[in-house]
Amino acid sequence: MEGSESQNPKLYPKESLVKRYRFLWRTLLIFNLGLGAYMFAKARMKNLNMGDSKTVKKDVQDIPASGKDLLESATIPSIPETPSPTPAVLKLKEPIPEDQQRELFNWILEEKRKIKPKDSDEKQQIDEEKAILKQFIRGKHIPSL
Repeated sequence: MEGSESQNPKLYPKESLVKRYRFLWRTLLIFNLGLGAYMFAKARMKNLNMGDSKTVKKDVQDIPASGKDLLESATIPSIPETPSPTPAVLKLKEPIPEDQQRELFNWILEEKRKIKPKDSDEKQQIDEEKAILKQFIRGKHIPSL
């Protein structure tokens, strides 16, 4: 009888599901924490980008009466009003002289010549770019950069 008991696999103690799938539980926990952090961060960024509190007040007015009662009992944190940034005045840069543009195009052309193409499509594209650069260099008028 003792020999038959040692061969029966049902007599071994079972591992709990938590221990058996420990890696799966850890993965699910980490994923859920990451998802929650992402959702809270995205909601916070939306709140920061909403601007001033006037938009929040307009949204409260659009809610039906039963919803207003719920919102009045809850405290809504106010968003501090910040002055809107004034657009910076763009400073126009001086145009690059044609001599420097020609030097730049020559340098780009030399760099294109150094490139080793991997296939025929890439070689064709490089050849087209070199032809355009040569047209700019040889031309009387160079387009402004």
